[in-house]
Amino acid sequence: MMIDHIVTGDGCRIAYRFDGPAGAPVLLLSSSLGTTMEMWEPQISTFAEQFRVLRYDTRGHGGSDAPPGAYSLDRLGRDVVELLDVLGIPLVHFCGLSLGGMVGQWLGARAPERIERLVLAHSSAFMGPPSAWDGRIVLIREKGMAAVAEASIERWFTAEFVKKGDACLDRVRGMLLTTNVAGYAGCCAAIRDMDLRRLGELIDLPTLVIGGDADPATPPAHSEALAGAIRGSRLLFLSAAHLGNMEQPADFARAVLSFLDSWPGEPGEAMPERSVMSDFNVETEI
Repeated sequence: MMIDHIVTGDGCRIAYRFDGPAGAPVLLLSSSLGTTMEMWEPQISTFAEQFRVLRYDTRGHGGSDAPPGAYSLDRLGRDVVELLDVLGIPLVHFCGLSLGGMVGQWLGARAPERIERLVLAHSSAFMGPPSAWDGRIVLIREKGMAAVAEASIERWFTAEFVKKGDACLDRVRGMLLTTNVAGYAGCCAAIRDMDLRRLGELIDLPTLVIGGDADPATPPAHSEALAGAIRGSRLLFLSAAHLGNMEQPADFARAVLSFLDSWPGEPGEAMPERSVMSDFNVETEI
C-alpha cells in the first residue's frame, strides 16, 4: 500500500493514499475509532471505478502521528481541511463511519464549501456519558488495547456474523490491537467532549445517513435523530451492527454509490419526524 503524508499546522503527520483514476471526482473516506484506512478495503475496488478515492488515517491511528493529550473534534476536522488544502483539492464527496461520521458532521457545518455530498454512516451527534469515556481511557492506559479489542468486535458485528468467522474479523482485531494507546485515548477524549446535537440544523448539504438495524454502539434512534436534524437528508438501514461496510460490504457500497449518483432521492421518499434532542441513549458507547 503506497502511503504518503502531509504535516498539519501543529506538526502532526497525517497518512493518506489515493486509489482510482486521476481526474475523477474525489471521494474522501474517514474511518472509525480504533481502525485505519484499511477498514475501507471491501469498498475500494468498487468506489475506485467511478471516483478518485482518498483515504487517510485519523490522528492517533495507523500511519498518522499520535500526539499526546486529548484531541478535539475541531482538531480532527481541521486535519481534514488541511489535508485537502495541501493536496490542492477544493471539493470532495465525504463518507465517514462512526468517528469518521462525527468528523463529517463537523465538516458539514463548519466547512460546507469543501463538501459536495455527505454520507454519515453508523454515527451519532452525541455519545455520553463522559464518565464512560474517562473509564475507557484509564482502562487502555493501564492494560493496553487488548482490554477493549474483543468487546469492540462484539459490539461492531452481529453475533451471527461473528459465528461465520469472516476474515475481516481478524483484520479488525489486528487494527485495534496495533492502535497507538495515546492516539486512541486522544480520540476517545474528542468523542467524550463532543455534542453536535444542535449542529445538524446548520448542515445544508445533500446527506445520506446510514444506520445498522442491529447496531448497539450507535443504535437506530441515533441515525434517525441525525436524519431528522439535517434538512432533506435520506436515511437507510443495513442489516448489520456497527461496521456495516464490513458486515454488508456490497449493500454499503451500493447505497453510497446510489446516493452519489441519484440525489435528491426517489420520488415520494419521506424522512422520519423525530426530535434530535430526545432520541439519544446516553449509555451507548462505540
